[in-house]
Amino acid sequence: MLKIGIFGAGHLGKIHMQQWQEIAGIELTGFYDPDDNQAALAIAQYQVPRFNNIESLIDAVDAVDIVSTTTAHYEIAKKCLQAGKHVFIEKPLAHTLEEAKELVKLVKEANVKCQVGHVERYNPAFLALGNQSLQPMFIEAHRLAQFNPRGTDVSVILDLMIHDIDVVMHLVKSPVMRISASGVSVLSETADIANARIEFDNGCVANLTSSRISLKKMRKMRIFQRDAYIGIDFLEKKTEIIRMKEPGAAPGMMDFPIEMGNGEKKNISVQLPQITPSNAIRMELEEFAEAITSNKNVRVSVYDGYQAMDVAHQILKKMSLHNEAYNV
Repeated sequence: MLKIGIFGAGHLGKIHMQQWQEIAGIELTGFYDPDDNQAALAIAQYQVPRFNNIESLIDAVDAVDIVSTTTAHYEIAKKCLQAGKHVFIEKPLAHTLEEAKELVKLVKEANVKCQVGHVERYNPAFLALGNQSLQPMFIEAHRLAQFNPRGTDVSVILDLMIHDIDVVMHLVKSPVMRISASGVSVLSETADIANARIEFDNGCVANLTSSRISLKKMRKMRIFQRDAYIGIDFLEKKTEIIRMKEPGAAPGMMDFPIEMGNGEKKNISVQLPQITPSNAIRMELEEFAEAITSNKNVRVSVYDGYQAMDVAHQILKKMSLHNEAYNV
């Protein structure tokens, strides 16, 4: 029985508690949260023991799930890693890039499993791509949300855009060459809406827009490559693939010819991959547990988390320089 301890009993922490309680082979040993009100709600709802300090919870478990505020990630994770515990840590990995870099080092020294909670990697619409051959040359993503005070302790880059940054870095697999960005603080003390253009060494360009002051929600990504267009709707859990149909290829769900304007005709195949409904949070926690018990690699490594933060902080720096230049 794998013993799990949770740090943080806020909104997401409670969701994690529920999921852990339903995963076979897991003992949810307890949680730590300094907020008495949050702790009382968690105890009442999930009957999970509360620990009075960080060290006692670390000593009582095999692995930890860090769902605390971002500013507390580093100190908690450091104590856990120095004690040789496996760590699941919500995104973003840490509050500063220096902290994130130190955590990468500590994970390597501790030789334990560490997974970062970039949950969109487990989104059914993304998983539906399966083993599709993806070689993106242009990516466009829009992640829009209605205003919610929860999460405004960091900018919209680290709150929302970092999801798309992680997916893009996972797909492109090329060094970043250049970044330009702009953003505006509207309701909070940090940027609430932002746009970033990321140019890669291999020629791919990603254009990312994130807002937490929109009237409607949207989480869409469009991927363009030489032979195909791929659309992913992370919110509605829908995926479409439109590509040139090779001669002799099996029929797609929808095939049709198009005139190229010079008398040439090409065939287009539209595929709508089957979406297998799943709980993305449940799946990431289950895989983390399996990585520990079966000694497998995690899907989203601590380095992946660091890489997403590195790009996010480059965007923040460019955004700051842009705003200074235009006196925003």
